[in-house]
Amino acid sequence: MREGILSYPELCKIKISFFAALSAGAGFFLASSGSVSGMLILTMGVFILACGSSALNQYQERETDGLMARTKKRPIPSGRIAPLRALCFSLALIIAGILSLLLMGAIPALLLGAFTVVWYNGVYTFLKRKTAFAVIPGALVGAIPPAIGWFAGGGALWDPKLAVTCFVFFMWQVPHFWVLLFNYGREYEEAGLPSLSDLFSRTQLQRITSQWIFAMVVSCFLPVLYGMVHTFTAFLLVAVSAFSAWQGVRLVRSMKDSNSQLVFSKLNYHMLSVVFLVSFDRLTYTLINTI
Repeated sequence: MREGILSYPELCKIKISFFAALSAGAGFFLASSGSVSGMLILTMGVFILACGSSALNQYQERETDGLMARTKKRPIPSGRIAPLRALCFSLALIIAGILSLLLMGAIPALLLGAFTVVWYNGVYTFLKRKTAFAVIPGALVGAIPPAIGWFAGGGALWDPKLAVTCFVFFMWQVPHFWVLLFNYGREYEEAGLPSLSDLFSRTQLQRITSQWIFAMVVSCFLPVLYGMVHTFTAFLLVAVSAFSAWQGVRLVRSMKDSNSQLVFSKLNYHMLSVVFLVSFDRLTYTLINTI
C-alpha cells in the first residue's frame, strides 16, 4: 500500500514538472507587474498541471514503456499503479491545474495551459510514434510555461522579451532529449518507436547534437542583447553560457554511454543557471527601484 502511494510522485515526473513551474515563475518575474501571492498561485497551478500532463503521458505510453529497460520499472508497467487509477489521477490533476490558472484571471495564461496539455498529450505523444524528429515540435511544450507566467504577470503579447524567453527554452528542449539517445536509442527502436540512432551514425548524431547545444547556448545571449538583464548579470550570463558551450560540445564530441547522463545533467544545470540569473536580476532591480 505504502509503495503504491509513493509511486504517484514518480508518475508525475516531479523534476520535469518542477522545472516547468520554475520557468513559468521566471516568465512572471520578467513581466514584473504581478504580486508575490499571484506568482505562488501561478507556479503551483503550472506545477499541478505539468504533473497531471506527465501522469497522463505515462498512461498513454504504458505499453511501450513496458518494452524498454529504461522505463519498464515506471509505476504503470511495473504494476505498482493500475492504469485506470493513473488515468483518474492524471485527469484530476489537470483539472486542478486549470482551475488554479483560472483563479489568476489571466485568460491567455489559462488558454496556454490548456493548449500545452493538448499539444503534449495529443500532438507530441502521437508524433513520437511516427517520426524520429517529433522532439522538435514537441519542444514547444517547454517554451510555453514561461509564456504562461508572462501573461499571468501582465506582460504584453508583442513584447520581444516574451519571444526571446520562449525561444531560449525551446532551444534547450531539443538537445536535452537527443543526448538520451546515446544510451537509449536502440531501446526506442526495439519498442517500435522511430529513433535518430536509426537514421544517423553515432558520429553524425554527435555532430548534430553538439551543433544544437552550441546554438542553444548562443540563444542565451539574447536576453543580454534585448536588455533583459543589467551589466553585472549580463557578464555572468555570457560567462556561464560560453563555459557551457565549450564544455557541452567537448563532452558530446567525445560521448560515451557512460557520460551521456553527465551531459544531460549539465544541460539542465545550465538552464537552471540562466533562469536564476535572469529572475534574480529582475527581482533585485525591481526591489532597488521601489526603495
